Amino acid sequence: MTPDSTPPKIIITTGEPAGIGPDIVLMAATQSCPAHLIAVGNRDLLARRAAALGLAVNLGAYSTTDVATPHVPGELPLIDIPLRADCRAGVLDPANASYVLAQLDLAMAMCQAGETAAMVTAPVQKSVINDAGIPFLGHTEYLATATQTPHVVMMLASGDLRVALNTTHLPLADVPGAITREHLEQTLTVLHTDLVNRFGISQPTVAVLGLNPHAGEGGHLGKEEIDTIAPVCAALRERGFLIDGPLPADSAFIPSIRAKTDAYLAMYHDQGLPVLKALGFQGAVNITLGLPFTRTSVDHGTALSLAGTGNADAGSMEAAIGMAIALSA
Repeated sequence: MTPDSTPPKIIITTGEPAGIGPDIVLMAATQSCPAHLIAVGNRDLLARRAAALGLAVNLGAYSTTDVATPHVPGELPLIDIPLRADCRAGVLDPANASYVLAQLDLAMAMCQAGETAAMVTAPVQKSVINDAGIPFLGHTEYLATATQTPHVVMMLASGDLRVALNTTHLPLADVPGAITREHLEQTLTVLHTDLVNRFGISQPTVAVLGLNPHAGEGGHLGKEEIDTIAPVCAALRERGFLIDGPLPADSAFIPSIRAKTDAYLAMYHDQGLPVLKALGFQGAVNITLGLPFTRTSVDHGTALSLAGTGNADAGSMEAAIGMAIALSA
């Protein structure tokens, strides 16, 4: 941001009220930031949590007429949403599931209207939303459905390491059937497009991981690489994509490959993410590619046992805010 430019408005959901979402949003609000931060959540809950944590954060009311100014540490403009039921730190209540989703709906609406440049999401508890009778797989799937986006991609980033997922929240037994040529081609196309348009990488190199050990060992350990993954990679290379793979996942993250790779594509959730989280958990960011607006998130769960204790780490939230600012530019 140049001295005379307008800082972007970034809207932040506070997530599951019983979890650490309120904590880490409040903690991030005590830091300086070159953006106009706006939180969505319940004022009384956030005020009680700030008091419990010993944080001096002024929860002023946000208005759409507010002029965008750089964030002032200790100030947090807020859009107040009522809780559906009283909430204690660490204690889930399905009654508040609709409160959690109302935050997402409001943040999406503001981004789509151009009122905010990006949205950052605190963690939610998928199980309690489903316990409330609301089918919910995760932020990524919810945002895609709500915005009628035909294909989105979950990508996590920590430092210079980026790992995107071809499939997300699926039981492992369902993964092979979900890896089709059409789906894989769409995923790689969205990944390539956003690396160019959002990350400013003119010719991104993507390393595609095989599904099976040793990338199938020439078909002896599985046919998905021969039947699906390799043909899609070859077809996209003919279109000018810089794609390496399918590669054996166990050796794909060695330094010599990482040095020439802008992003990895893992075939399933727990294939590439353990590497990224092991190398940089506290600074990892979840990014949804393909949406009509920028969305980033923390790369961890609600940590119910830490809520209200002061022991939560806001590093991932601060990184998610920083990434949202960078991508909105």
